[in-house]
Amino acid sequence: QVQLAESGGGSVQAGGSLRLSCELHHEYICMGWFRQSPGKEREAVAIMLTTGEYTYYTEAVKGRFAVSRENAKNTLTLKMDNLKAEDTAIYYCAAGERYYWNGSMSYCRSGPTDFPYWGQGTQVTVSS
Repeated sequence: QVQLAESGGGSVQAGGSLRLSCELHHEYICMGWFRQSPGKEREAVAIMLTTGEYTYYTEAVKGRFAVSRENAKNTLTLKMDNLKAEDTAIYYCAAGERYYWNGSMSYCRSGPTDFPYWGQGTQVTVSS
């Protein structure tokens, strides 16, 4: 089973920043970050198509988080600024090889079942 490798989690005060990294080990088509907090379902935070022409952010993180890929290092990054207490969760890197066409552009779906490959998760804790 393919295992992605995340790093960069930790504890920070509200308003602070963290950068998460994920070693991909493969040229995936769709990549992204999910998070899960106790009692809640796993949700997509940021998703991107490998070409960069499509990105998705959940409404709660728009303007604060940025997903990107460093091709030379084959690494997926999530830059998180202005962190809030409600961002506290385990963050997972995910990847897959399936994308879709909506008639005008290629895109990735954002459900956990759309991604067959996962990292082990890294804890992000934001204190208020």
